[in-house]
Amino acid sequence: MKKVLTVIRGAGDLASGVAHRLYKAGFQVIMTDLAQPTVIRRKVAFAEAIYEGTTQVEGITGRLSTFETCQKVLTQGEIPVLVDPLAEIINYLKPQVVIDAILAKKNIGTNINLAPVVIALGPGFTAPEDAHAVIETQRGHFLGKVIYKGSALPNTGVPGEIKGKTEERVLRAPCSGVFESCVEIGDLVKKDQVVGEVAKMPVSSSLDGVVRGLLKSGLEVNQGLKIGDVDPRGEKTHCFTISDKARALGGAVLEAMLNLLNQKELI
Repeated sequence: MKKVLTVIRGAGDLASGVAHRLYKAGFQVIMTDLAQPTVIRRKVAFAEAIYEGTTQVEGITGRLSTFETCQKVLTQGEIPVLVDPLAEIINYLKPQVVIDAILAKKNIGTNINLAPVVIALGPGFTAPEDAHAVIETQRGHFLGKVIYKGSALPNTGVPGEIKGKTEERVLRAPCSGVFESCVEIGDLVKKDQVVGEVAKMPVSSSLDGVVRGLLKSGLEVNQGLKIGDVDPRGEKTHCFTISDKARALGGAVLEAMLNLLNQKELI
């Protein structure tokens, strides 16, 4: 198979699940994100490389890179992660595939002319106007469906259900200010236990479980922002492995890519 260069906009946990699957399938992957990504599931997100320099997701290394160094990082068998909110690397390297995995619930700059194959995840996009394919991201019967004509289902605003819990799982900022945590991802917590604070106001868990995701300490947050996730199943291994949803989306993107690349005789 020809080397196919893919740029993924976004480097959160769902985008990273996509990147992991594409990397395992033999594609070259570059990821872009903000200078201070507000990622919750940091242990399975390549965005963590922006803070730490390098990070690993299930054995694959992501490395903070620049336009000038990303080719070298690719040859080392790693995934370059760039601070590039506008994904200007697309114009610089001209990839065959662009994937919008920002999951912003709206289109913030992706269009079908960015590359021979453009794929977008979630609501806010319509195929074939905005992208060649749109991937359904809502949990349920159609999760991972590849849509070549139409849009993904609208955002419900309700977190996915785990053991009957939805919104209770989510930790949110009680006010605007700087977030500081007092627990770590993977820690077991009890209902009403304080897990951190925003501007000295405590943030407490609403249930017993394991801290599956937690915003990085020291970041400025707005009131109501999701800053953590408590999983009532209490399985610590889930905190450090790619989720079922991220794997499903990765498989859907791979299906769409192979289909579209074959149609265009690019592989």
